[in-house]
Amino acid sequence: MAAAARLFIRGANSKLSIAPSSLGVTLLKLSPNCSSRTKTQRRHATHFTFQPDPVPSQYGPTQKMNLFQSITSALDNTLASDPTAVIFGEDVAFGGVFRCTVGLRDKYGKDRVFNTPLCEQGIVGFGIGVAVAGATAIAEIQFADYIFPAFDQIVNEAAKYRYRSGNLFDCGNLTIRAPWGCVGHGALYHSQSPEAFFAHCPGLKIVIPRGPIQAKGLLLSCIADKNPCIFFEPKILYRAAVEQVPEEPYTIPLSQAEILQEGSDVTLVSWGTQIHVLKEVASMAQEKLGVSCEVIDLQTILPWDIETVCKVVGFPLERTVQLSSFGLRCGQTEIIEVSLQADNKTERKTQNVGSHKDRKTSKSRWSKQDACLSVTRHR
Repeated sequence: MAAAARLFIRGANSKLSIAPSSLGVTLLKLSPNCSSRTKTQRRHATHFTFQPDPVPSQYGPTQKMNLFQSITSALDNTLASDPTAVIFGEDVAFGGVFRCTVGLRDKYGKDRVFNTPLCEQGIVGFGIGVAVAGATAIAEIQFADYIFPAFDQIVNEAAKYRYRSGNLFDCGNLTIRAPWGCVGHGALYHSQSPEAFFAHCPGLKIVIPRGPIQAKGLLLSCIADKNPCIFFEPKILYRAAVEQVPEEPYTIPLSQAEILQEGSDVTLVSWGTQIHVLKEVASMAQEKLGVSCEVIDLQTILPWDIETVCKVVGFPLERTVQLSSFGLRCGQTEIIEVSLQADNKTERKTQNVGSHKDRKTSKSRWSKQDACLSVTRHR
């Protein structure tokens, strides 16, 4: 009966017939033109090739690192130089699920690198207290998808601490790290990109790197900054992204976008993993459409570099495509769009490309083809 049930389920869209057997058992038979094999559902995932940055020469000797190793290097540098710095979160003591804190407890002691209960609200609340007391607090949320229980602590406490005390107190020494974005098999609780929820909140800084070099420099900048920062780490790049990363501490300025490729027809704006998708889109647009694309990595989502983006997207670059993994509405791309229109006091040809829901599969998808089609529409 179990086998028959499985057959019935697998062949739900096939024609079935019921036939008696010589053993007196009724069997289900598939029609000859039908197959009992389960149809493979199409996966809507973006395939991209990580494109490493040139080896930086201004920061001294470099070492080959992937993204999670560059994070570890930044945390190691911080613990070595700042005796007040502490790292805490779920499972960070043994190295974390992505190994970003591996070896740090053994090197610096259990009082500086330690586990917390499984309570995101408590993790951030504790971090606020540590930072207000004057220490450097580096909190880890195991997955960005689980940051929502701490939303009240982040938005109503951390972001507003300086304001509500009239600048007498602040928790600017707080940095919150969280693995971010999809990997293709993380399902609903391990694939989300929640940066837009926080992009509307004054008092926070939100940063997302595109590779190991940026990850280390931007994380060290977040830790040194005197405002609470949320540092989202693209987990699909933890091992896939490899670059020559400086061994010594260095910083990359926050709220400063980087122009990765100059162009004359269309401006492509994004951050994190999507930057590598847009680089491929720019190549496709040039090759297939003859369209010259400018590519900008925003890097800091809040407060974002409005001066650079508006300057680049000014005349004659009035066509903009923005790629986000958050969605099509109320995200950072719409904030940029409104700002561009206000800055130029005119209606602009701006297209947002975000992860959207396919009505048939209910799966999120965004791709190079989506962005390239947007480039075509804006010619």
